[in-house]
Amino acid sequence: MSVTSGRYEQLIQDLRAEVRPQREWIERQGLLLIVGHFLSGVAAGTWIFSLVFHFPAGLAVAYAIAAMSAAAHLGFLGRPARFWKMWHARSSWIARGFVGLTLFLGGGVLYLIPIFLSASPWQSGSLIAQAGYFLAFAGMILLLFYKGFVYSSSKGVPFWTSPILPALYLAYALRGGVAALLVICSFNGINLDSSALGLLELWIGISAAVMILFYLGVMSGSSPIEQYSVRELLRGRAAVSFYVGTLLIGLGVPIGIGLTGLGAPLSLGAVALVGLASVVGDFFVKYSIAKAGVYRSLTSPSHWREKPVAGVFSGHGQHHSPRAEEVLSLPRKRESRHRKDSGFPFSRE
Repeated sequence: MSVTSGRYEQLIQDLRAEVRPQREWIERQGLLLIVGHFLSGVAAGTWIFSLVFHFPAGLAVAYAIAAMSAAAHLGFLGRPARFWKMWHARSSWIARGFVGLTLFLGGGVLYLIPIFLSASPWQSGSLIAQAGYFLAFAGMILLLFYKGFVYSSSKGVPFWTSPILPALYLAYALRGGVAALLVICSFNGINLDSSALGLLELWIGISAAVMILFYLGVMSGSSPIEQYSVRELLRGRAAVSFYVGTLLIGLGVPIGIGLTGLGAPLSLGAVALVGLASVVGDFFVKYSIAKAGVYRSLTSPSHWREKPVAGVFSGHGQHHSPRAEEVLSLPRKRESRHRKDSGFPFSRE
């Protein structure tokens, strides 16, 4: 009862503010969705680079990470037993991601069994294994792309709607795959052309940093509500995770170590540190962007397009915002229309 009361009081407080912070995907059970997005991107990136470098151990790790991502997605649902209702891929990017996970896990097991089991009923070059390869590859493509479109299609949170976001998440998925291979190789003492992987990691890391700066530059010049989210990211409630997790650990450590490795080969410990720091940054960039998102005003959608972020003022110079009781008393039809326009593919309830 106290938990429900606390959530209600939090809702009242959010509705009294000029903007309502996005909490559904970053707090309590909602954090599992961020974890699921993070793991699915690392899994897809690890799979594709394991194919490029012919690294079976990387394929197995990628499959395990994808399975953990599926578990996180199911844990996010209010009723996991109803997961089969997610098969609405024509209207939901989360559902398309679920299809991608299904194809990846189903095809991956067909492809991996003959690689690791000598007594497998079918061989690596058989039709079954090849079918599994193409199914897993199709699922991997969906996993690489769907996360950015999940956010960019959520129209209720303007900070997420930039077309730059899918490209940014794609770059971080590829970067996470390279980082996972660096960690696997380092902990197992495997020499998998670490210099080439290090250069690839450095290039993707610098590219991701440039895209983050470009994304923030575009958003800071957009509507006031998007500018508000930029401030939340740079000096608001998402600032600590962004500066420490995304910039310092996720970008500063890998780029710094990578630059020192241009003159001399890196030790296995340094390579492992680059990989671990990159994976941490991959998670926090998704978490920070999700946390900085805010909803449009429920009562006056044009307010954020016409007024500065500083707020709305009454004729007496006092700050005025809609009362929470007024918002809660809105007709259910209007509330349903807002949920439909918000862009969220489904509710956990």
